[in-house]
Amino acid sequence: MSNLEFLFNPAHIAVVGASRSTQKIGYAVLDNIIKSSFKGNIYPINPNEEEIAGLKTYCSVLDVKAPIDVAVISVPAKHAAKVAEECGQAGVKGLIVITAGFKEVGKEGLKQEQELRSICKRYGMRMLGPNCVGLMDTHSPVNASFAEGFPNRGNISFISQSGAMLVSILDWSFEMGMGFSRFISTGNKADLTEIDLIESCADDPQTNVILCYVEDITDGERFVRVCSEASKKKPIIILKSGTSSAGAQAASSHTGALAGSNRAYDAAFRQSGVLRAESMNDLFDMARAFATQPLPGNSRTAIVTNAGGPAIVATDAVEKYGLKMARFTKETIDKLREHLPSEANLYNPVDILGDARDDRYRFALETVIEDENVDNALVLLCPAAVTEPEKTARTIVELNNKHNHKPVMAVYMGGKTLTEGRSYLTTNSIPAFTFPEPSVNSLRGMLQYAQYLKAPDPSEPVELTGIDKKAVRKILDDVFADRRVVLLGHEASDVMSAYGIQVSKTYLAESEDEAAEIGEKLGFPVALKISSPRIAHKTDVGGVAIGLHSDKEVKKAYRKIIENVHYYLPDAPIYGIEVQDMVEEGIEVIVGMSRDVQFGPLVVFGLGGIYVNLLEDVSFRLASGLTTREEVKKMISETRAYTLLKGYRGKKPADIEALSETILRTSRLVSDFREITEMDINPVRVHYKGATALDVKITVEEVNEKG
Repeated sequence: MSNLEFLFNPAHIAVVGASRSTQKIGYAVLDNIIKSSFKGNIYPINPNEEEIAGLKTYCSVLDVKAPIDVAVISVPAKHAAKVAEECGQAGVKGLIVITAGFKEVGKEGLKQEQELRSICKRYGMRMLGPNCVGLMDTHSPVNASFAEGFPNRGNISFISQSGAMLVSILDWSFEMGMGFSRFISTGNKADLTEIDLIESCADDPQTNVILCYVEDITDGERFVRVCSEASKKKPIIILKSGTSSAGAQAASSHTGALAGSNRAYDAAFRQSGVLRAESMNDLFDMARAFATQPLPGNSRTAIVTNAGGPAIVATDAVEKYGLKMARFTKETIDKLREHLPSEANLYNPVDILGDARDDRYRFALETVIEDENVDNALVLLCPAAVTEPEKTARTIVELNNKHNHKPVMAVYMGGKTLTEGRSYLTTNSIPAFTFPEPSVNSLRGMLQYAQYLKAPDPSEPVELTGIDKKAVRKILDDVFADRRVVLLGHEASDVMSAYGIQVSKTYLAESEDEAAEIGEKLGFPVALKISSPRIAHKTDVGGVAIGLHSDKEVKKAYRKIIENVHYYLPDAPIYGIEVQDMVEEGIEVIVGMSRDVQFGPLVVFGLGGIYVNLLEDVSFRLASGLTTREEVKKMISETRAYTLLKGYRGKKPADIEALSETILRTSRLVSDFREITEMDINPVRVHYKGATALDVKITVEEVNEKG
């Protein structure tokens, strides 16, 4: 638990750098604290003044003979460390460092920031910033920031890594009539991060929904752990910017090329119950829905409209976002038929026609809300000569209060003639949208969160036996001793075997005669593959031969492969040729891993073979979450490969249990060995009984003791 109560509900605040000058940040911070109706004591710190804003001024926090909960620092960066030291000596619990000029300006600034963090750690102080706008809590109340204005009181907490984003949203919120419980700017995150703040907001009784704008997450494992718990208390919605996967272009494996940081964030958010917003509009649309409406029991959506075109758009959105159009009971349809005009559409969407007044909206909306097959309702209104937008808005609010166990969204499609009605809806806790798609997307987010809450607790992690970590350690040590970063085929095969993963037997031959002998030992037919740390995709250079049925064929293929490689890659080092037994037919899939810098091993599953990057039929999970058979099977089911595995067009189903075991053991392997940075088992051939890894590629990197 993150106990930051002293930060959001302080009794004593010092403002270091307080100023009389209206042009200075120190003035704005002090003025904001006073205007926010802060109930505690305020201590301006400025050695050149005796009094500011009617308050006694002190030369230093050391001169304040009272316990200080929070010191807001607004002095030049070069003086910040000295001030922090004095705060530590004075027993200050937390710092809000407004001052800029730290790591964001370069090497010297980073050095100063590290010194600031070191001081805080030494004295046990928590720090927000530096280079931040500050924080606001509307319920304490306190406005320890230099932002223009103070949010309306509400139940949404907004955490932003960007100060500009925070002040812009604050200004926009006044126009939209949105209320907030907390506004927090994280700045450079030298100490407190969005993880600490999410944890705190999850325990805040005045916060119902947590919003975040983040550009990076530095401690991915802790993020998943904290958010997994926090999400059970409050919905968390995050807009993550800077999601380019351009870095994946340099990846040496299929998995690396498919992954990219964006995939890792998707997997981390899904695993921890976080909803991902795709835009700022998306972020705040969902926030309004969560903050005002109950969670839907299911996805069955009813639409009441006075116009056909918008209803079609809304219906398309319902399908697009994975919801369902409700199918009314016979009683509901009979009731609608009895009271609506004969031209009206009685089936979902319910079109009550362009001449509908408030009374028709009231009847239709209440009728469908009362239907047991309806989980949520969407009311569409387009302006016409007889439309009563304000009166209808009052009706929507009344019915929503009466049937408060089902969410209701309003779409007022128009401009100035609908302004008053839309305003009344917003003021009275009905999310009001201009177009249908955002309303349906908000419902999707609410349903996704409701399903997360209803999901059964995960079972105990699977106990895996038959694992030989010492054997893998020796193989990796030998590879590093050879100054290589890629395991040869036979080495990768041995790693698989050490972790109990069924693999096609592979041996290294350094001559054609040795290859023929190995072929005899394995039993024909066999396959040959070039063994070189420089060759990632062997077929591209003629480095593979399959279906060899005799000594003669093996020797001939051996010579041909060597010839091909010398032609295409004359400088590539050749360790020999791998001889591999042929395995029975099956469905070819890929199991792989790419190690993400924030979140650790990211495991991929999907259709395998040479078209894996083209088709991108894949699903991802963080290895830390792949510890149960249930989660592995859910991962498999998210792909089109699952249709083939279950048995397609009369074919026998493949051994999904054996495939699940392969994924579980792969996840355990890459979790146990941080040295493995990328890995492809492509293909894994899934038989009617069993699954065999055919081609394994493992890329490694030495990890120092501190890493």
